[in-house]
Amino acid sequence: MTLYVGNLSFQATPQAVTEFFAAYGEVTRVAVPIDRTTGRLRGFAFVEMADTHQEDAAIAALDGTEWMGRPLKLNKAKPRPATIS
Repeated sequence: MTLYVGNLSFQATPQAVTEFFAAYGEVTRVAVPIDRTTGRLRGFAFVEMADTHQEDAAIAALDGTEWMGRPLKLNKAKPRPATIS
């Protein structure tokens, strides 16, 4: 399962996100998308943790919490829709 982290600060780095979420369990992957045109962070991230219970704990503890000057919005990421070729 993957967490969607919205309203992320544009100064957040993958390392900082990993360290922030590590308090709630083992972080297995962090993706912080970058806008192709501007090269800036897009303001959200995806975080995968080793266990669903850890993800649930992170959502319960961090949703709405201010980090780097912005209130975070956390929820379980929705799967990408299948593309038709």
